[in-house]
Amino acid sequence: MKLVVQVKLLPTPEQAAALEATLRACNRAATHASAVAFAKGLKDRNGLQKQVYGDLKATFGLSAQPAVRAVKKVVDAYSALKANLKAGNLGPPTSKRHRRAVGAPIAFRPEAAQPFDDRCLSWQYDARTVSIWTVDGRLKAVRFACSPGQLKVLVAHRKGESDLIRRDGKWFLIATCELPDPPVYEPVDWIGVDRGIVNLATTSGGTNYQGRRLGRYRRWQARKRAELQAKRTRSATRRLARRACKEKRHATQVNHVISKEIVSVAQRTGRGIAVEELGGIRDRVRLRRDQRGTLSSWPFRQLGQHLAYKARMAGVPFLEVDAAYTSQRCPRCGHTGRANRPDRDHFRCRRCGLVGPADVVAGVNVRDRARSAWVFVTAPASVP
Repeated sequence: MKLVVQVKLLPTPEQAAALEATLRACNRAATHASAVAFAKGLKDRNGLQKQVYGDLKATFGLSAQPAVRAVKKVVDAYSALKANLKAGNLGPPTSKRHRRAVGAPIAFRPEAAQPFDDRCLSWQYDARTVSIWTVDGRLKAVRFACSPGQLKVLVAHRKGESDLIRRDGKWFLIATCELPDPPVYEPVDWIGVDRGIVNLATTSGGTNYQGRRLGRYRRWQARKRAELQAKRTRSATRRLARRACKEKRHATQVNHVISKEIVSVAQRTGRGIAVEELGGIRDRVRLRRDQRGTLSSWPFRQLGQHLAYKARMAGVPFLEVDAAYTSQRCPRCGHTGRANRPDRDHFRCRRCGLVGPADVVAGVNVRDRARSAWVFVTAPASVP
């Protein structure tokens, strides 16, 4: 499996200036290559490289390998655009978003991420430094900081390119690591996980991870943003920029803690993890205006991704099952109806009288569906 490790660079002011100049030069070169590709209809790497390789070196000051990486970045960007158009992510061909995407060449931000391979970037793990190519020459002994666990993964499994990123005035390297997949064991049972807004995650065993604290934190952040926006001063604008990603980082940390605990329980008890397949829920559900902000900030997808990759790293079976009517179906008699859930928190079956917390009942239904689905997943292929 592929895992990305983010380390923080600690450059001196002179090194930071060289890194910034390099990032801007590479993105100017990529924008130029993108314009050539758009004008001449060149979407393959070899054809585009023949057209722009000399210009990237002579005009933008790139050496051989960074010029090749810039061309590759342009080709990958057009490949991603083509995939999004094919999947309909940019709307129908008549939509304004679709026409804007195909009507002009792709442009790269001055500080967009730039990939570096092993010819442009080398790691010195013992000294915790990197050596990186820049437009001002090779920078050596650029310090980086990471946790002991991240360093261990880098030493053992780093492979391929590393991306140089500047975010909020700080420098980062994102390295790709290829870890071997551990064998997935045969589960003795399943842990069904129901994801929600009030309760971020509820397991079939009754463990409840409430989102009340996260909700209070989001409302507090919203009030602070409103107060700063009302001031309309330069100082308030700077403070808003500093606080921009703080709420996102907090929600990500909450999801990490929840997913780590669920995976550790599953691994310790020999069970698998099952979640609802909630793709496209924001397109299907229509809410009042005052509820839209809550739904748009609901980090359910990230929690599912954390559960999936942590389970894969631990060799824990992981399944996504159909989410239809999991909170309205009785797990004992199978009766399904909207009346079974009189309010958000409670479940009462109208046929057999089963009563319980609605989120726990949904987790039990997810677990039962995983039991049935695992039989088909592990069934041997039929012989014609």
